Amino acid sequence: MQSLDALAREAVALANGEVVPATDSAAATTEAARQMQICNACRYCETFCAVFPAMTRRLDFNAGDIHYLANLCHNCGACLHACQYAPPHEFAVNVPRAMAQVRQQTYTDHAWPQALGALYRHNGVTLALAGAGGLALFLVLVLALRGTLLHEPLAGNFYAVFPHNLLVALFGAAFGWAVLALGIGASRFWRGRTPGAVTGASAAEAAHNALALTYLDGGHHEGCNESDDRYTLARRRFHHLTFYGFLLCFASTGVATLYHYAGHPAPYPVTSLPVLLGTLGGLGLLAGPAGLLWLNLRRHPLHGDPAQRPMDRAFIVLLFATSLTGLALLAGRDTGAMALLLAVHLGCVLALFLTLPYGKFAHAVYRCAALLQWAIERRQPNRLQLGAD
Repeated sequence: MQSLDALAREAVALANGEVVPATDSAAATTEAARQMQICNACRYCETFCAVFPAMTRRLDFNAGDIHYLANLCHNCGACLHACQYAPPHEFAVNVPRAMAQVRQQTYTDHAWPQALGALYRHNGVTLALAGAGGLALFLVLVLALRGTLLHEPLAGNFYAVFPHNLLVALFGAAFGWAVLALGIGASRFWRGRTPGAVTGASAAEAAHNALALTYLDGGHHEGCNESDDRYTLARRRFHHLTFYGFLLCFASTGVATLYHYAGHPAPYPVTSLPVLLGTLGGLGLLAGPAGLLWLNLRRHPLHGDPAQRPMDRAFIVLLFATSLTGLALLAGRDTGAMALLLAVHLGCVLALFLTLPYGKFAHAVYRCAALLQWAIERRQPNRLQLGAD
């Protein structure tokens, strides 16, 4: 249990730019279980989000239950602001923080390869920018050694700078690695869970809740809580801009790939579907991460786990850098600096792909799995209520 003095010391440390140490994994699980026992007795927040009705189906909370509930939590802050047992009460109930600390342990425990799970604790903005900058510099040096860094305008023909097959091999391998690592992690998380059979209805509900960010409304449809108790939908909207911007960029790449193998290679005009999708996605990935970073920098330290802010910000900054360099490349693709802009953009994209399985992006995978479990579980009879009847 954390005292008010301890929480205040953390807030002062964060304000001074100091690093707050991570919580021990076993202690984080135990603390979250303690808080769930208190919440299960109170149940004031039962209608707020999926965490609390899922909680009421249990009397005891083992590690698997806690990790499941932690990944259902969207850290909206509503339960913290409504709780009569929140700090400075001696019970010190802070569900958003307890769940955030357990979520990081989920990522670490199920990471593949296991040894790379430690990266979740050391993934910060400096490392992210150094990785992107290092990869971009390497590509710039390759072009400089070839004498093609500055060139005559190539009418947006990226493949005149880096061959198509080289890019497919390089980025296909990086993205494939991310999908494989996250897929194995998700399967490890799901293993041993028997909430029932996956049905079309449960899958559709989980997909809707994930795509609509249903549980970022705080249970009252007014959004997340600010530190002064005010509600805001800004976090939900910036998440949507980020998520759908990412999907649009992915769709742009997919459509361009289909065009290429259908006999219509790049470059494509600015009015073409790949360029339009990429531009819209890039704008979303510019506005969304910028807004999320703004919210992250001003969020109260009681909301979530302050020790994970560097990991959160690293992912946000990489998304922003990827979008910014992509839009710069679009603007300068008909100039003699296209090769330079392309190298910088590809360095950012490659850094993003390589860090996807070991950074904040992992929360999307585990949260979808938890939402699917809840969609299945809520269709099953509640044995505790049946026993009471």
